[in-house]
Amino acid sequence: MDTSSLTTFGTMSYGAAAFAFAALTVLMVVSWRGAARGLALIAAAAVTACWGAILAFGTGRDALSMSVTVIAETLLDCTWIAALVVLGGAAVKRPVRNAAIALCVLVCLVMILALAALGPGVARIDQVRVLSLSQLLVSTCGLVLLEQLYRNSTRPGRKSIRYFTVGVALMFAYDLFMYSQAELMKGVAPETWSARGALFAFAVPLIAQSAQRTRDWSIDVFVSRQVVFYTSAFLLAGAYVVVVAVCGYYVRELGGEWGRVGQLVFFAASAVVLAGLMSSATLRRHAAVFISKHFYRNKYDYRLEWLRFIQTLSSMEEADVRRTAVRAIAQIFDSPGGVLFLREDGEHRFVLRAAWPESLDTLAIPEAVPANDDLAEFLVRKQWIVDLQELRASPEVYGNIAVPQWLLDTPSLRIVAPLLQLDEVVGFICLCEPPPPFQLTYEDRDLLKTVGRHVATHIAQDDASRRLAESRQFEAYNRLTAFMMHDLKNSVAQLKLIVDNSVRHKRNPEFVDDAIETIRNTVERMSKLIEQLRGQRAAEVLEAVDLAATVHKAARRCADRRPQPQVSVIEDSVVMANEERLTAVIEHLLRNAQDATSETGSIIVTVERTAAGARVAVTDTGCGMEPDFVRDRLFRPFDSTKGSKGMGIGAYQVREYVHSLGGSVEVRSTPGIGTTFSFTLPCVERPRASAEEQEAARVSDRN
Repeated sequence: MDTSSLTTFGTMSYGAAAFAFAALTVLMVVSWRGAARGLALIAAAAVTACWGAILAFGTGRDALSMSVTVIAETLLDCTWIAALVVLGGAAVKRPVRNAAIALCVLVCLVMILALAALGPGVARIDQVRVLSLSQLLVSTCGLVLLEQLYRNSTRPGRKSIRYFTVGVALMFAYDLFMYSQAELMKGVAPETWSARGALFAFAVPLIAQSAQRTRDWSIDVFVSRQVVFYTSAFLLAGAYVVVVAVCGYYVRELGGEWGRVGQLVFFAASAVVLAGLMSSATLRRHAAVFISKHFYRNKYDYRLEWLRFIQTLSSMEEADVRRTAVRAIAQIFDSPGGVLFLREDGEHRFVLRAAWPESLDTLAIPEAVPANDDLAEFLVRKQWIVDLQELRASPEVYGNIAVPQWLLDTPSLRIVAPLLQLDEVVGFICLCEPPPPFQLTYEDRDLLKTVGRHVATHIAQDDASRRLAESRQFEAYNRLTAFMMHDLKNSVAQLKLIVDNSVRHKRNPEFVDDAIETIRNTVERMSKLIEQLRGQRAAEVLEAVDLAATVHKAARRCADRRPQPQVSVIEDSVVMANEERLTAVIEHLLRNAQDATSETGSIIVTVERTAAGARVAVTDTGCGMEPDFVRDRLFRPFDSTKGSKGMGIGAYQVREYVHSLGGSVEVRSTPGIGTTFSFTLPCVERPRASAEEQEAARVSDRN
């Protein structure tokens, strides 16, 4: 390399050192909290920035170089020695500390004499020799101080200053090498001198990292992960380009007449490799994990993660708040997807309510997880984050709970996190395995618990808003019933008038008697309806109800329409309910099935007993319903598919009444095939018959 190229490179090298240390100085000044140790490090960085600027400006200017170099080198060495003495404190032994201070004083005196020798009439002194000897002593002293500082620090202290020790030791070791070479070769090698500034610049990230980690220095340095990531990527790309340039040079020199062609091919291939590396998502993830692990105390930049989480959670991209919640949590860990289970009011299970990015209809996951499932009970009892990989490998960590079969059949799921609201588990979320490298740490667990609480509260607020809207609709419904009661009163008054005057108009006694009886029943039913609309219904009394008899009763009421319901009693049971209301519930399900089924279809009502209780299932071969309608609209009040013919509260009332009895409701429907609407109620023991009833039964059997 010729002299002009070396001069240019030297200017750039020392300029880079000046810029890097100036940026470090500004960063530490802004973050300084008043401690003397921090001030010593700030002073050393500031002097190094000035040193780099002076040498960058003085490189190649012979008239200025010698005097400027002597002053700059002396100030640099003395400042760093003083900074190490202050930073070391009690960790540096007193004799070593005193010797370092004495050496700095001696070097300053020698350099003053060397500068005085530049004046006229004074004997010339070999300033290069004096500078190299003093630098050898100072560099050795600096390395000794670093060794004392690191060796005498506590174990946590060593971890904090590790990068600082490496960075500063790199600077002193390079000076020791350069000036040792100068002594052997009777002069400093131009290449070694020019590269020195770039090497000092490489020490800046290491010093900044230790300044951020060491609280005793009172410098709360913060450099965003994005800056570190892109700076590192830029430096690595630059180093790659330099290596490619050097290799390309040798390809051209050694390739003979094909050398230039080979160089072009090599450059093209290197560009393709660089583009592939820069666009690799896996490489970016590995780099981000490496930076977080080795340069930061925390795995996440919580400010940015929280802002992104809130922005996603409050976005309107998804109509379903629960689906948005899954997406907001999954993106924190770069998880490709997840599912959400929620515990509905009155339900003794966790129901699958949302998935992202897939649709619920495409997942091979059960629609609900019973509350007595091992995993569900563990989440409710311990409120732990469950690592499914760890659970499969070491089940004893989680109390040897059984892994549900649906999780074994879905190996892509990795994390199960409970959603807590006021220390109560209201649901849980299952996340797919994040891209490697991934290790579930305590930070991940704490972050999952935090965002889980926020999501649970967010979903509860959305549910409260929905309930408020429903209550307002009920208020409108109550206002509507006031007008209905007015009309019903008039109708009842007219019917009563007919009954009162019927005696005077009897001609055919049997016909008239039947008519009057029918009218009287109508009057009674309308009166009850008025009382219900007024809210004057007495408290409901529960009694032991024969489920099969109730189903037969409801089927007889619906026998006037086709298709007629067919009852199949597999095993009868007794439940606690109000017989009339339970009959009305079953009748409503049968009427809905008849509305959805053609006259040539079929409706089968099944009564059976399961482990969960007594189950009544109404199965029809009607038009069926879409999964989205069943999931989001079927049980929503005032949302009807019958237009003006329906109020849209029948299915809602069925579910609410079954829940009030401690039961559960399940709907399975396939468009074009049919629907099965079932509910399960707790069973009770059949009451023992009285002596009179037993005698009557025996007489009936004999007859």
